[in-house]
Amino acid sequence: MTMVLWLLALQGVVGAFDTFYFHEWRARLPARGSQSAPELKLHAWRSFLYAVIFGTLPWVAWHGAWAIALAAVLLAEIAFTMADFVVEIGVRKPLGDVYGGERITHAVMGIVYGAMLAFLIPVLIEWWRQPTALVAAPLGDLSPLHWSLLVMAFGVFLSAARDLYAALGLPYGWWPWRIADHSAP
Repeated sequence: MTMVLWLLALQGVVGAFDTFYFHEWRARLPARGSQSAPELKLHAWRSFLYAVIFGTLPWVAWHGAWAIALAAVLLAEIAFTMADFVVEIGVRKPLGDVYGGERITHAVMGIVYGAMLAFLIPVLIEWWRQPTALVAAPLGDLSPLHWSLLVMAFGVFLSAARDLYAALGLPYGWWPWRIADHSAP
């Protein structure tokens, strides 16, 4: 499970870079109004799933039927990511396309997520064989890595809320960016 958590932490770091640098700084997606709303909604729902993943995997073992619920969360993240690949084509057209470095970042995140799943699947199979329960990790087994992932869970939850807020066109959802016509690309 240690390798799963380290790969998850790497995913969090690369994902935070992708969000801050490409989504916020370069593309300024929250300030693009209705043009970027479809992409921001996908980012929000996917980020809510990541909040669950980051917030529970270091702390809780998903035994029995709960392993199926966790597998559903992991598969839903993949579905949202695939949908995002398609949706961002239209959203980013006014910008010329998705930035080259962003495509590379997305590829790296896909590889890291796949590696994390490769290490997690045997754990999920073992958990599936256990009686159904959410089992808390022993407090003595917690490390700075566990706490870092909890901080990442809060961060990705806030990012999800921010993206959803902007996607819904709520007041000041574009902040800190300003574009004269917030509905224009």
